Amino acid sequence: MAWDFSTEPEFEAQLEWMRGFVRDEIMPLETLDLDRDTFGRITAPLKEQVKERGLWAAHLPPELGGGGFGQVRLGLMHEILGQCRFAPGVFGNQAPDSGNAELLAIGGSPEQKERWMHPLLRGELRSCFSMTEPGAGADPTLLSTRAVRDGDDYVINGHKWFSSNASNADFLIVMAVTDPDVSAYQGSSMFIVPVETPGVQIVRDIPVMDHPTVTGKLYGGHAEVLYTDVRVPVENLVGNPGDGFRLAQQRLGPGRIHHAMRWLGQSKRAFDMLCERAVSRYTHGSVLADKQMVQDWVASSAAEMQAARLLTLHAAWTMDQVGASNARVEIAMIKYWGARVLHDVIDRAVQVHGSLGFSGDLPLEEMYRAARAARIYDGPDEVHKASVARRILRGYQPVDTPTEHVPTRAEAARRKFADYLEAATADL
Repeated sequence: MAWDFSTEPEFEAQLEWMRGFVRDEIMPLETLDLDRDTFGRITAPLKEQVKERGLWAAHLPPELGGGGFGQVRLGLMHEILGQCRFAPGVFGNQAPDSGNAELLAIGGSPEQKERWMHPLLRGELRSCFSMTEPGAGADPTLLSTRAVRDGDDYVINGHKWFSSNASNADFLIVMAVTDPDVSAYQGSSMFIVPVETPGVQIVRDIPVMDHPTVTGKLYGGHAEVLYTDVRVPVENLVGNPGDGFRLAQQRLGPGRIHHAMRWLGQSKRAFDMLCERAVSRYTHGSVLADKQMVQDWVASSAAEMQAARLLTLHAAWTMDQVGASNARVEIAMIKYWGARVLHDVIDRAVQVHGSLGFSGDLPLEEMYRAARAARIYDGPDEVHKASVARRILRGYQPVDTPTEHVPTRAEAARRKFADYLEAATADL
């Protein structure tokens, strides 16, 4: 089947508008020290412009308020939005809200969509995805948080951390074990938990490399959360009991595509800074652009970014053709490859700027800290690599003699062409 990543001219015009809008209207906000209210007042008219262009919450189908663009076009959009960490929020598809809206679109009841998803899409509510635990990060089959049915309620008890945006959220989507006696993949469920529910304790925002201060300020932190006898009605169960892993995978698959394309936007921004510095900085008798080592950085970065872009677009195209569940290898590959490219390109840009790149006078140091997280969240690189290797190796069978063993192949070839070989010998 031929691959086709092309889009129609009308959408290309939308992408061109987005490039200018992000560059001219959103990126300048990075340089200002804004509180949440001021940031909201500045970005409110920007969000209205996005809505007027039909680009708001584009990750969902039209009947749910989105654009129904498909993963390829969404990927191309996120490549632009990834240049600035504020841009996704202005376009109504910031994490974790975009993923939670997709989860509710897939598994939510009509009542849940009306009460939680639609306000989330309109930007009236914020949300949190609360799955990771101190003892269950890369292996969610080890979840210990429990949700026990008690009449018309579920009672949740557990300890979560790195629950992104919990301290700013209006509600949390909590993954908990509802049936410990079956396979871990069938025993977990998702619940909508309003943050003000008795027993929900937002302990703290955990300081991380991305923002080492106590709070996540404008874009949310990574909270430690305790759930102690948290009682929610049965109506807050998303989907059916045991749907937790299925919903999590359907939520995380498209998210990884969007992350990888955002990383490309960040990579391109760092690459532009690298190249600008290379042609500008004079040292040891010539500009840096004339140094072979710097030329290697430029050439390697360009090739790695192009490879990441093609891998990601191919994964997005595959999802559009056959769905996320049939594109697991492609999705996993772009996650660990894209994370590596993001880190390496920013690292080279820092290096070529020397002490200036290490300072806060350029955005590179903040980009570098944020990039390091890419190899951990949405599953560490090592887990995705192991998954890809296992799936690939399923297509191979053990043999006693290597298939390409030359003496064995030669003997088979002599039998196959025996008549020709005999005739040739006779002619001698």
